[in-house]
Amino acid sequence: MSAGADPAMEQRSMTDAIAQEDRLRADLYDFLGVLLAGPPNQALLDQSAKLSGDETDLGTAIGALSRIAQHTRQPAVEREFNALFIGLGRGELLPYASYYLTGFLNEKPLAALRRDMAARSMTRAENVYEPEDNIASLMEMMAGMITGRFGASPASLGDQKTFFNRHVGPWAGHFFSDLEAAKNSVFYAPVGAVGRVFMEIEAEGFRMSAE
Repeated sequence: MSAGADPAMEQRSMTDAIAQEDRLRADLYDFLGVLLAGPPNQALLDQSAKLSGDETDLGTAIGALSRIAQHTRQPAVEREFNALFIGLGRGELLPYASYYLTGFLNEKPLAALRRDMAARSMTRAENVYEPEDNIASLMEMMAGMITGRFGASPASLGDQKTFFNRHVGPWAGHFFSDLEAAKNSVFYAPVGAVGRVFMEIEAEGFRMSAE
């Protein structure tokens, strides 16, 4: 994994035992994680351009991403990524839970995440230097919990819900809304829309699972 967990800790995916709906959830988490971990290469842009949506809010956002990707080239999206997330000193956005929840980096949300990662056999890859509470890593972690990438079996819906409500739900929707509206967002504007709507769907799904 490029963003969060060490590949040496990964277990064989139990995809065959996962419902189709959950496979699709995991795929979308992984897709967002890859787009947010670094500038997409041309192959990923081409893949994005082939996506198709429907008339739902999520489908509309995916359709918009596809249309933008059809007219985006890798050098341009790399410049956009750098402006959004790297910049001179810092990018337009700081995609970290600690920052969104406390206004500072490397705060209590990161410490709490590290404890929950350790409990689920998740470790940061040796070649990754970003704090674990960055949005790309968290998308990757959610995908891995759904597919069983970090353990002997997929995480239960209750465990997914607990992790989401602690580490993703309180801030990811705000981040994706900011990404959608960011001054430097072109390709990443529909990425933000996809993420925002997906977080809303996930939050509602987890809420209904308790009823």
